Amino acid sequence: MKFYTVHLRAGSQPVLVAERFSLLAGILAPFWLAAHRAWIAAALALAAGIAIGVLARGTVAALAWLAYVWLCGLFGRDLQSRALERRGYVLAHVVAARDEEGAHARLLAARPELISGMAP
Repeated sequence: MKFYTVHLRAGSQPVLVAERFSLLAGILAPFWLAAHRAWIAAALALAAGIAIGVLARGTVAALAWLAYVWLCGLFGRDLQSRALERRGYVLAHVVAARDEEGAHARLLAARPELISGMAP
């Protein structure tokens, strides 16, 4: 079972964010965050990556990169949620389902009034 947070904003479709580690967010943090419109977090991740590359050497660099990838993968989805909140979305529900489609189905079963706002 996977957990998804549901973010709602008036006049917009619900946004589901999977609550799990994201390897892609860890490896490509600035690009992944920018793709999810988390601009501030993307800029900070880029600055942190550049700082590690410029300042760290040897074993320290390897450990710093591992920590960077792990932290970005661990907190990437949370940063995505915070970016949604800055754009006016509100955390409305937590849904458990096998996949995102099942999470949408559970959300609409609990909140049928959302069906009218969803595009086909």
